[in-house]
Amino acid sequence: MPSLRRSARLVAVLAVLAAALGPVPAGSVPVGRRPSGPVERTAAMLSSDSRLLAGRRIVYSYPGPTPPPAVLQAIREGRAAGVILFGENVTSPDQLAEAVGKLRQAAAESPVREPLLLMTDQEGGKVRRLPGSPELSARATGAAPDPVGEAGRSGVGAGQNLADSGLNVNLAPVLDVYDTPGNFIDRHERSYGRDPGVVGRLGTAFLAAQQELGVAATAKHFPGLGSAAADENTDERPVTLPVPLADLRARGEEPYRAAIAAGVRLVMASWAVYPALDPEHPAGLSPTAVQGELRSRLGFRGVTVTDALEAGALDPYGDTGARALAAAGAGMDLILCSARDPQQGEDATTALAAALDSGHLDRAAFDAALARITTLRASLG
Repeated sequence: MPSLRRSARLVAVLAVLAAALGPVPAGSVPVGRRPSGPVERTAAMLSSDSRLLAGRRIVYSYPGPTPPPAVLQAIREGRAAGVILFGENVTSPDQLAEAVGKLRQAAAESPVREPLLLMTDQEGGKVRRLPGSPELSARATGAAPDPVGEAGRSGVGAGQNLADSGLNVNLAPVLDVYDTPGNFIDRHERSYGRDPGVVGRLGTAFLAAQQELGVAATAKHFPGLGSAAADENTDERPVTLPVPLADLRARGEEPYRAAIAAGVRLVMASWAVYPALDPEHPAGLSPTAVQGELRSRLGFRGVTVTDALEAGALDPYGDTGARALAAAGAGMDLILCSARDPQQGEDATTALAAALDSGHLDRAAFDAALARITTLRASLG
């Protein structure tokens, strides 16, 4: 049974959904079953098929070194796309091997035949969840005597490191083109440089080398955080980047053309608001940014993935369920629940399942997202 705190949170999620989406279709509660509480009653009203389908768009996270029963159960039931690992989930090579073994065993017991997506952020430099390669930051790579060669070697290092650890998706490389030294993306050395052509070449060298080793790469943060000031962190608060459209396309988006041409498997959207594209919504909640710019204009056909769903930039957009629903409606395929709380993944699943049952989410678009995710998962076997 969920704790009282989690029950109250889920009741709130479901109440918002009930008001926004209307009644759940009749006939979906099994005959003879009488759910006892509000959470159980509403969950029972969601078709099991919808929960399974919704879950296959969710990436879970968890606290500490050991995968908890809730995450393993979601995986066994086939209602999880994957798991993201953070530094707190990794204490030693032996511990990591044991944790990954449990996750993969749960996946082997599920009705889904495609491999589980096991991912982390292994950019290099200051942003590494696993010890070891790549040790150079993006900034140091860009300043190397042979930057393209160094980027390729970093990609090999990242790919080999993740593959050896049993992981198959890296949430890297960063393709942000910084405009001011010491700004948000440069102060952590996460940008290859200020020239979009250079960033495109180095990011492509990294991702291509990594993907050759069977580890999918993720280009981020579309359409670019390179103009964010030092204190403009979307993890902490809403951020608006008033970059003119011509500049956004010439600088921010330019590296993505190279990455897409090179076959990058995933693209992560930014949580910043770009008024030149959509003055009302962050990029990851904007159909204009996701479906208009990324898919229609740039021609990306791979998997889209959100940034952290719990980010402070999304505070104006409701709770977990509302955020997941808005992201899916905008065209994001994978929903990244990285609060280290498995209940976040459950709440996101419930929201998407309710929206699918009610018709609030378009079924054809939902199926297309699942097909892209399934294709990615199958390719990583």
